[in-house]
Amino acid sequence: MSTPLEDLFVKVRTENRAALIAYIPAGFPSKDGCAKVIQTLVASGVDAIEIGFPYSDPVMDGPTIQEAAEISLKAGTSATDVFAALKVASDAGVASVIMTYWNPIERYGVENFAAAVASHGGSGVITPDLPIEESAPWLSSASRNAINPIFVVAPSTSDARLAQVSAKTGGFVYAASVMGVTGSRSDVSINAHELVSRLRVVTSLPVCVGLGVSTREQAKEVAGYADGIIVGSAFIRLLLNAKSEESGLIAISALAKDLANGVREGR
Repeated sequence: MSTPLEDLFVKVRTENRAALIAYIPAGFPSKDGCAKVIQTLVASGVDAIEIGFPYSDPVMDGPTIQEAAEISLKAGTSATDVFAALKVASDAGVASVIMTYWNPIERYGVENFAAAVASHGGSGVITPDLPIEESAPWLSSASRNAINPIFVVAPSTSDARLAQVSAKTGGFVYAASVMGVTGSRSDVSINAHELVSRLRVVTSLPVCVGLGVSTREQAKEVAGYADGIIVGSAFIRLLLNAKSEESGLIAISALAKDLANGVREGR
């Protein structure tokens, strides 16, 4: 039986477009506010939701996501709140996944974590810091609970390593890059495009790109070669800068609609 995430990529392929995936940390901008953000994003055209598990040492996150995670942690966000946010997304009718560092999974219990994801309607978990060499217990639990184990690759990953990581991945391969931080937009975009092209050689899985997309034009460009676009910091920045909860929701709705149009214009 397929997961909602796998079903999503079948759907967008028939529509000849990329999927739009939004990232939001659980408990941000508040526990109640997170549910409103998720519902707003879904109503505004987002295809899937990625719930971030706030963590005290987020070594792979940029400053915007770190700031949001700190706000969430100060409010006492727990694993229970993460799973509750996951259920809000799945109940809203979209594919939902969790992105978390390995430590919270280990602390919660590997089998218990996988079972909780499944019981809250989640399709899978993105584990950016779990090496495939140490992933056997997680892969077993993910398989038993019929959820997708999603691994992350980068432009620096060798071709041989891309094949090894993809072989253990389910749902989609997360292709990580950066836009507008380390070099010009066109240079970084070329890196992302090359990474997707290299992945196409070694896997038939969908490839989703997370690289700081924040405009309709950027979404359109990346949708021309990727199966999905992951947007996090752009939404979080709007919420951080908003004068009120309501104005933040209006701002992310407008951006989501813009990006949803962009992914439909890419091909």
